[in-house]
Amino acid sequence: MELIGPDHELYDVLRRPAQPRYDGVRPAVIARCASTGDVAEALAYGRSRGLPVVPRGGGHCFAGRSSTTGLLIELSALAGVAVTDGRATIGAGARLAEVYRGLHEHGLTIPAGCGPTVGIAGLTLGGGLGLLGRRYGLTCDRLADATVVLADGNVVRGDAELLWALRGAGGGQFGVVTALVFDAVPSPAATRFRIRWARERAAEVIGAWQEWAPDASDDVTASLTVTGDRVEVFGASLDGFDPGPFAGSEVDVRDDLSWPELKASLAEGDERVVHSKSEFVRTALPRAVVDELLGTGCELNFTPMGGAYNRVPVDATAFAHREERFLLEHAGTDRDAVRRSWSVAHPHASGHVYPNFPDPDVPDWRTAYHGANYERLVSLKRTYDPTNVFTFPQALGGAR
Repeated sequence: MELIGPDHELYDVLRRPAQPRYDGVRPAVIARCASTGDVAEALAYGRSRGLPVVPRGGGHCFAGRSSTTGLLIELSALAGVAVTDGRATIGAGARLAEVYRGLHEHGLTIPAGCGPTVGIAGLTLGGGLGLLGRRYGLTCDRLADATVVLADGNVVRGDAELLWALRGAGGGQFGVVTALVFDAVPSPAATRFRIRWARERAAEVIGAWQEWAPDASDDVTASLTVTGDRVEVFGASLDGFDPGPFAGSEVDVRDDLSWPELKASLAEGDERVVHSKSEFVRTALPRAVVDELLGTGCELNFTPMGGAYNRVPVDATAFAHREERFLLEHAGTDRDAVRRSWSVAHPHASGHVYPNFPDPDVPDWRTAYHGANYERLVSLKRTYDPTNVFTFPQALGGAR
């Protein structure tokens, strides 16, 4: 373990998260960890000095939970990717681009997101949506085991109850995960597609997308985004591409990309979101609501659910959102506009929130994040973190 203070040349490099809203948060000290033993040592250091402790894999948390004024446990050195008999063991500091490249060498992958610098640990612990999710489920649905350092320094592996909680309760709740083991899937040959229109067509496109994308074949994941000047449907298909209701539109299709290349081609632009709010939706939004949303000035991002996501029982994992039709995210640089946009959609949403898109202002966060699984999760929190070391606003067990 290497302790890095404010005078160290790497301090400002390591302390800054991916989300710019939290650039000014300055930890008292950063523990740069390269092993499970290092993490246990860092936790002992934090206990001895009474410091709040936060682990960081990728640092993309929308609510700033991967930043702290206490002890930041920095895990980027734990980034190994290894495969044995179809199972992938991945260090908690690995980023998605590293994961895809490492697994592709073995002809394998896992269902996960497109952002190349997103950390595998945080993504998995909060669920994990991605292009293969409608075929193979959430990232956390493929999680077979994990190595977790508890607050007292004990290392836990192969614990079924803890593993249930790690599958979707959200990161930083029970201990510091240092490695994750996944049941990998074949790295597919797939078709990447993009269909773009002028923004004036947005309401029409959203209406057609709502009726088609969540019910499409499991082999198709078609997301939708609306920006200030365009609307775009994009994604991947494992079996060619049928444009569905968008037949006749001009489609940009690529079927000559490896899976890592395909993922990278859909991750263009700045990953740093300034303000974001989101909710799951179970029924199509009425046209009047869509028109009002388009007048708020926000970027709108629609992600289809259905398929394998929704074939898992609600209580089979901690991830409680198994009955949703799509996820709607409102994003932008104007916080008030984001809130207005969310308030327009909220009466038509399910009230459930994706744990990887935490919202400090969400009403009834216990139900929003965890649904019917909340009480079981609180009981497990008391078992694995009885002194509530791993805490933050909206954490299981309550913030100290």
